[in-house]
Amino acid sequence: MNNKWIRAAIPALLIHCSIGTVYCWSTFKEAIATQIGTSTFGTGWAFSLAIFFLGMSAAFAGRIVEADIHRSSLISCICFTVGMLGTGLIIQFAKGIPALIGIYIFYGCIMGIGLGVGYLTPVKTLMLWFSDQKGLATGISIMGFGLAKAIATPIMEYLQNKYGISAMFYILGVLYFVMMFAGHLLLRKPEGWVEDPDKDKDFKWTSLLSNKTFVGIWLIFFLNIHCGLMLITYEKQILGSTFAKAAALTMIISFVPSLTAACNALGRIGYSTISDHMKDRSLVYQIIFTSCFSICAITLVFSITGNVVYRVLVVALLMIINLGYGGGFSTLPALLSARFGMDHISKIHGITLSAWAVAGITGNNTSEIILRATGGDYNRIIQVALLLYVVALFICLALVKDKAAKNKF
Repeated sequence: MNNKWIRAAIPALLIHCSIGTVYCWSTFKEAIATQIGTSTFGTGWAFSLAIFFLGMSAAFAGRIVEADIHRSSLISCICFTVGMLGTGLIIQFAKGIPALIGIYIFYGCIMGIGLGVGYLTPVKTLMLWFSDQKGLATGISIMGFGLAKAIATPIMEYLQNKYGISAMFYILGVLYFVMMFAGHLLLRKPEGWVEDPDKDKDFKWTSLLSNKTFVGIWLIFFLNIHCGLMLITYEKQILGSTFAKAAALTMIISFVPSLTAACNALGRIGYSTISDHMKDRSLVYQIIFTSCFSICAITLVFSITGNVVYRVLVVALLMIINLGYGGGFSTLPALLSARFGMDHISKIHGITLSAWAVAGITGNNTSEIILRATGGDYNRIIQVALLLYVVALFICLALVKDKAAKNKF
């Protein structure tokens, strides 16, 4: 029972496959808005808050995770499931502004804290068990976060249609509690590994934040998430607009979300595993940014035609963006350990995830602003994303690419 699969990989998947369902938001956001009588824009802030609290709780949870992964995994389990169940109650019994506030509190704040602590908890444990394959290890765990959308989306749609939106949250809240609590019970660091409490005193936030390599990693991580959320959170609407005049092809739309979710998961395991065979793990980010701005550019060139080729390119665009989005997450811990070592990896990883918090606010809301300013032109979103991917590539080449000796801070 005491091996890397039982004590690290399986519990990590149980936790991440549960909390990763946050990316199913587009599946039920319109149903929530209709049920409580508010706009989808107002309701959409619940998702932004969830990602914000995910990133910020991870940023401050590093010390807790380093000290006691069992305490942090239990905190995550409780917060996430309370957020799910509380959201269901609010939807069922409240309307209008009070309902919005309740959803912001339960889905945005409480569940968001569960997301952040749960996301961070298994990562160092996996890298300790898989010491020679850190990319593969983090890819396994973080793949679960991306795979959750592909698994949960059809289940959520079935539960919504059969039992209603509130019941969906109740049923899944109970299911995810069982999964996360099982992960909590199984998760263990390798036998004989003990955290040195004196090392915690050596960690200096200010020195880390002034390190140009760390700043570069934070920026490219932020830009990858920001651009990804610009497109991923409007995936359903982009597909609807693209295939609106092709009635014979509209049925494709129902399959694409599962396909892109699978790409998200594949990017998480694929890119991170590939990084294990690279001398410099930052090369993965260079590949991600190059592929993403290239597909954006090609799609925009063919957008003037509006023909079948353009529609195929839109689907390809969403697939490649999801691949890179997922890969950026899973490669991050291994890149950080390559640059800064393992001693403070949970704290450093957590602080870097604050970029996720900021991108959670800026990503989908940037798209909302663009759509309002252009009368619903989704190609403008692709144009902005293209420019930002180019900026990210330049930052990666300038600040992150050189593999120097371990950075001291």
